[in-house]
This record gives sequence, structure tokens and C-alpha cells, in this order.
Amino acid sequence: MEIKQIYLAGPLFTAAEIEFNFKLYSDLQANGYKVFLPQKECENKTDKDIYTTCRSGIDTSSVVLAILDGADADSGTCWECGYAVAKGMPVIGLRTDFRKSGDTGGFNAMIYFSAIKVIDGEKDYLDKILYYLKNN
Repeated sequence: MEIKQIYLAGPLFTAAEIEFNFKLYSDLQANGYKVFLPQKECENKTDKDIYTTCRSGIDTSSVVLAILDGADADSGTCWECGYAVAKGMPVIGLRTDFRKSGDTGGFNAMIYFSAIKVIDGEKDYLDKILYYLKNN
């Protein structure tokens, strides 16, 4: 898979979520990938500007990397995944949350089976992401 840009989808409503997203963004960039990070790109935007900026970010990306932690995946992240799948764009799911719930042990079945790859585990997730990006 030739990657022109990674769209990093995930919740961004707590300090911990924002910090995790930014660390993953920085790690991916340090490994040579261009990354669209909604929390960075939409920092001073509101309402429809957030929607159009993020939709454009997906449109200019070649893969969505979706953080799916929590009791249920973030609704915006789910929309971003659905939009990408409808466009024929691959989605990689990342879950570092060790709690198991939902249809497939932590994932909603609609998200789980929409992803071309699911990385499940709180350890070595970056190495697993990089391996998959380089080898598919």
C-alpha cells in the first residue's frame, strides 16, 4: 500500500486522549509518514469548519488509522471510519484498551469487520502499525 498521508482518527476530548494522539502523530512522522491529525488541523475551528476540514483530510489521505479505545468507540471516529470505507479507503483499527466488551471482545462488529487490520493490545502497538504500513 502506497501511503501519501495517514488520517489519524480518535477521540480528543481529554488531556490523556490529546496527549496519546499527539505522541502517535509524532512517532509516525518520525518514521517518515505524513499524518493528518484532526486536533491539530481543527485547533481554532468550530462547527461546520471542523466537519469540512476533517472530511477533506480523509479525502487527501490513503489510509485511516483509528484509535478505538473506550467502552465504545468515539462517534466521530466511527463516522470517519465509515466514510473512509465507503470511499474504498483502508482502515486500520488500534485498540490499546485491555477491557473486553462489544460484539468482538472490545470492538463493535461494524468497525471491527470494516478494518483491513486490527491491532489489539496495549504493548508494541507502534511497531505493529509500522510493520503493517511497510508490508502491505
